[in-house]
Amino acid sequence: MDMESLMAKAQDIQNKISSAQDSLSKMHVKGISGNGMVVVDMTGKYDLVSVTINPDVMGQGASKVSELVADAYRDAKAKADVLIDDIMGQVSS
Repeated sequence: MDMESLMAKAQDIQNKISSAQDSLSKMHVKGISGNGMVVVDMTGKYDLVSVTINPDVMGQGASKVSELVADAYRDAKAKADVLIDDIMGQVSS
């Protein structure tokens, strides 16, 4: 493989990665905890978009609210991880 074709291939891979990252920034996942009492919305690039807390949870105390928010965040992050693996896996194939 000559240097020109190698550079073209590298540019093609870079373009695919850039496109994949752009797609991930537009995709959303929702993390849910407490049977839907807390919902975290984040992009495929881990950008937090919103946190929705059912008002009924607020009466359970700050530590419970904190626990549910953290659980919803971890759920959203796990879903984003799967999404990232899938999208970036397509780039490398």
